[in-house]
Amino acid sequence: MPPRSAKLFVIAAPSGAGKTTLVKALLQRNPNLTFSVSYTTREKRSNEEDGRDYFFVTGEEFARLYGDGQLLESAQVFDNRYGTGRAQVEASLAEGRDVILEIDWQGARQVRQSMPECESIFILPPSLEELERRLRNRRTDSEAVIERRLRDAIGDISHWDEFDYVIINDDLRKSVLELEGIISANGRQEGNRTDDPNIQRRVRLLLSTGA
Repeated sequence: MPPRSAKLFVIAAPSGAGKTTLVKALLQRNPNLTFSVSYTTREKRSNEEDGRDYFFVTGEEFARLYGDGQLLESAQVFDNRYGTGRAQVEASLAEGRDVILEIDWQGARQVRQSMPECESIFILPPSLEELERRLRNRRTDSEAVIERRLRDAIGDISHWDEFDYVIINDDLRKSVLELEGIISANGRQEGNRTDDPNIQRRVRLLLSTGA
């Protein structure tokens, strides 16, 4: 049997859906996975570390990376820019290591265009009410930012059907196992596929509550 090829897994979500928590739990359970650290121009939060959570750069540094073609994808989110280093991802895949890319839907669309063999996963909250609760419990954003994130969440969620898989994060342990199943199956997992009627029904219900 030929060796299993390394895979790029792109994980996106509206802000507050629990994407970062899920990815951290996944990496703890699967230390052989490589997490691609993104660049960002936003300010570092008190609980974040440069080079672990993000590479925090200035707007000028980001523009240089972009202009030199060093970014696999880039996106404007709120008032900040985010991007993924191309060399880091390509080196890990060449070494035979699966790569986890945690980005937003804009970046995910770009990655799918340049690396169509990737597998994409969209994380959703169980409801918009739960999404608001999670955003407020962070205690890192102002009221204006929270309200803006909630308004933009509907637009973000509307892109769910561009992805290969959807995980509705209503229970952390269950969601981690679902995410782990997709990764370990190397993109051949039947459950959680976007074309699953149950997934489609739940997403329609979620969107209808925010109308």
